[in-house]
This record gives sequence, C-alpha cells and structure tokens, in this order.
Amino acid sequence: MVLGEGNPGRIDPSEPLAVRQLRERMRVIRHPKSTEDAYVGWIKQLVRHMDDEHLEKYGEREISDFLTELAVTRGVVAGTQNQALSAIKFLFEKVYGRELGFINSMRARESLFLPTVLTKSEISKMLDKIRNRNRVMFLLMYGSGLRHRECRTLRIKDVCFDNRQITVRDGKGQKDRITVLPEVLIECLRNQIASARVLHEQDLDEGFGNVYLPFALARKYPSAERQLCWQYVFPAGRRSLDKRSGTIRRHHVYENTFCDGFRKALRLTNIDKPAVPHTLRHSFATHMLEDGADIRTVQELLGHKDVKTTMIYTHVMNRPGLAVTSPLDRLMKANA
Repeated sequence: MVLGEGNPGRIDPSEPLAVRQLRERMRVIRHPKSTEDAYVGWIKQLVRHMDDEHLEKYGEREISDFLTELAVTRGVVAGTQNQALSAIKFLFEKVYGRELGFINSMRARESLFLPTVLTKSEISKMLDKIRNRNRVMFLLMYGSGLRHRECRTLRIKDVCFDNRQITVRDGKGQKDRITVLPEVLIECLRNQIASARVLHEQDLDEGFGNVYLPFALARKYPSAERQLCWQYVFPAGRRSLDKRSGTIRRHHVYENTFCDGFRKALRLTNIDKPAVPHTLRHSFATHMLEDGADIRTVQELLGHKDVKTTMIYTHVMNRPGLAVTSPLDRLMKANA
C-alpha cells in the first residue's frame, strides 16, 4: 500500500471512532505527522472527557466545559489551550462538516512572546562544538532561516546551487517558499548530498531505496520514490518501518539526533539561555534585521503570512543603545 493523497494508510481499528476519522482526514489532505499526533492527543482527551467516541453530536456548551477544565483544573497555558481548540475545530469542520461559529471567540489571549535569540558571538562559539552532519544542519537553520522540521525533511531536488536558493516545501501552514542558500554552505552541503547518495545506492543494492513521496506523486510517478533527487538531504542512519503505510524505507534524520547535539554544544559553551533548535531561525531573522535587511524581505524568507509576525524580531534586535538617557545616569553625572 502506498500512502499518498486520498490514501489514509494503516489506522489502528482499536482507537476511538473520532480519532480514526481524524487520522484518515488529516492523511488524505497531507498534514504532517507531528500535527496529526498533536491533534490526536487532544481528541483522545475530548473523547475521555465526554466518555463517548461519537463527538459529532456535541456543541458549544460541551466544548466550552472541556476548555474550561484545561484552563482551570489543569492549568494549561493559552497557547496549549488554543492548540486543543484548533484540533477540535479541525475535527468538526473537516471531518463532520459542521461550522463552529463560536470557536474563535473561545480562543485564549496569548501574551507577547519575545523569542530567544543567540548573539553572533554565541553562534560562533556553538559552531566550534558541533561537527559533521549536525554542523551542516546548524549552519542551514541559521544561514537559511529553516525550521528544524524543514531542515530534516529537505530533499535533494530542492537545493539549487546555481541560483543559491532552497525551496522549502509544505512549510508551516502548508505553504512553499524560497529562501537563501549561503555561499559558504555550498561545499559542505554538496558533501552531505554525496553521503546521502552513497546511502541511497546501498539501499537500492539491497532491494530498498524508496522514499516517502508527498501528495499523489507515488501513484502518478511510481518510479520517482527510488530516484536520488527525491531522497532526503539528511537521511536517517538506518531504515525503519513507516507506520502509516507499512513500508520499510529510509526516513529523514530523527528529531532527537540534532536536538541532542544542539543541547550538548549549548552546555559546552556555557551559554545560559533557554535555546532550542528553533532559536537558530529566530537568530537568522534578528541578525538579518540588525544588518539592515528590509523587513518585508525577511518576512518572505521566513514564510510569514503577516508582517506583524516578523515585527516581533524588532523587539529583540541588538541595537547600539536606546536614544534616551536614564534619570539615574543624569543624577550620577550631576553629582560627580
């Protein structure tokens, strides 16, 4: 069985009906597995809350009770509550075909989030502690503004050395975009692709070599899944079972692989910041703005729908100093 658009793959029949329906719909319209897992978690909680797997009959009062329990009894933050709301909205609108007109009024107001940003000096220090594949991924996330998932799932065909650009497929919100490929990254990225080629040739020799394809391409182009151009730039070290389709294939590198290396480098450099891999994307945007890039350009490179999202980085820019003088400074100078 090939998993593609219109094919939900394997679904556990022992799961609650609402969960199975959710999985099927999310796979048909090609939502990322990470989003599917998050939404499934919330719908399972809703099923337990209602003690009923047939959720289509419930409405505003019951959903409001569930969200109140999350906020009051369990103390979840606004962002987490809103993710639960998004999962419920998807289930009712995309699976049951019911518009929930009241849903947006239930969204919790999130406080202003100022992203953690590494300084250029801190970026350099961490680079000294990262080697091999993790180093290439670090450079790519910082140098091109990629999300961690976008870096892991990057395919060979989407790297254009001649134009020095990277096409990011199916990013957040399922939008494609083009971003910059730093010139200093070209050689090490070529080497990484060469390593991926070696692994792919080994897989082909052993009767494997097929990679997961998006949309309906697997059915339309049956041989594409074995072509080098469709392989991941950062393949996993071993083949594994694709739980959705039941096929053994080489997936992209696992999430924890880079996370572990990133945390180790952070520890070795004694950088006292709550940094995570996504911090590299924040740092890319902030440093671009510090260096004089137009905010609309940065918005486009990041793939933000609204420039207001990009504007948040202006709050964490490393400016030479505020154009005001503290009254304390004036007082001390007057008394000197």
